Amino acid sequence: MIARTWKGRVPADKADAYYEYLQKTGLPDYRATPGNRGVVVQRSVDAGIAQYVLTTFWDSYESIRRFAGDDYERARYYPEDDAYLLEREPYVTHAEVLIASLDR
Repeated sequence: MIARTWKGRVPADKADAYYEYLQKTGLPDYRATPGNRGVVVQRSVDAGIAQYVLTTFWDSYESIRRFAGDDYERARYYPEDDAYLLEREPYVTHAEVLIASLDR
């Protein structure tokens, strides 16, 4: 399994609205892509900035390409993202998942 991690920052006063927006855009698109095995959404708030860390899990790099396109190391954005994000992080990171356990 492969983990794909993206990070984004939004003003803290837009943090809840951005999460609602994610639930209408990226999160359903992940789930609809064959080979997606799930997502973890994390948020931390400090000094008026909310940082989101989204880690998606995939069967293969081919599955990631189905979601992100051939240049799969670039982050994928939606047109409305600019209403929330302070900047667009150009790249994501990928890592092999050696163990995942969330059942406790």
